[in-house]
Amino acid sequence: MDKVPMTPEGHLRMREELNQLRSVERPAIIQAIATAREHGDLSENAEYHAARERQSFVEGRVKELENKLARAEVIDPSKLSGDRVAFGATVKLSNVDTGEEVSYRILGADESDLAKGSIGITSPLARSLIGKRVGDEVKMRMPGGERTYEVLDIFFG
Repeated sequence: MDKVPMTPEGHLRMREELNQLRSVERPAIIQAIATAREHGDLSENAEYHAARERQSFVEGRVKELENKLARAEVIDPSKLSGDRVAFGATVKLSNVDTGEEVSYRILGADESDLAKGSIGITSPLARSLIGKRVGDEVKMRMPGGERTYEVLDIFFG
């Protein structure tokens, strides 16, 4: 079974979502199903079918979260250091062709949010950056063609 790397913050958010689904969503769905059943014929009852569909979604999400939390490997980036790119590192890159600079924080797949500057450890860019040092170059095949980035800085925290 593969470990699922995540930060303490990501682990907490996942646990909170699981608790929300178990303690709020499940009871609300059970109540919605009971109310819909009171309306009679279930074969033509849209409320009943919608509640059952929502129940199916919530149960699937609960199982997914339980699985990920069971396999979680919580890594605190603030306690890491080093001169190589690793999980939890924030990496400052420069596009060799354009000089454009970007920074990405490498987090767990469920924590990644490109709009907030974080990428998942399983993403192609993160996989190609792992183990690199300041000054190293990384070639990436992107939808718009091949790009080369130089690692400018690596920091944890």
